[in-house]
Amino acid sequence: MRGASGEKLTPTEATLAASFAGIAAGPGSSSPVPADNVPPSLKTERPFLAENDAAMAKMMNDMAVKPTGDVDHDFVAMMVPHHQGAIDMAQAELRYGREAQLRRIAQEIIVDQIQQISLMRLAVGEPLSPSVSSPTDPLPQPLAGRGSAAMSTAQGGGF
Repeated sequence: MRGASGEKLTPTEATLAASFAGIAAGPGSSSPVPADNVPPSLKTERPFLAENDAAMAKMMNDMAVKPTGDVDHDFVAMMVPHHQGAIDMAQAELRYGREAQLRRIAQEIIVDQIQQISLMRLAVGEPLSPSVSSPTDPLPQPLAGRGSAAMSTAQGGGF
């Protein structure tokens, strides 16, 4: 992230960043790492790296807001894209990752970050998107008689 913000990278960081950028760009791009020299495992990772790179670029662009003079509003305007970037990266992990524990963590990140975005927007009086219910709303309760336990009890099954 430091390189994206204009900070000078160490030579090692610059080499790694260039390598990942070249891998994510795919064949035919100008890259310090020729496509022929990319290990097969990284070739299969290209879609993930490209998606992750796009999420990072979008996040960094969207975080660059013009100050309004309202610290709280500006904080939310910068933090929402930051949290959305985490959601986008977690979705990429769910699409391409295979490790069960990391996939569960990615799911938790998505839920947590959506909740945080909602709370921040509510705090400054912004409306929630139509697909997000208020995080302060009670969870919907199952209707009586609709679950399998209720059905088996009603049919004399019991527990």
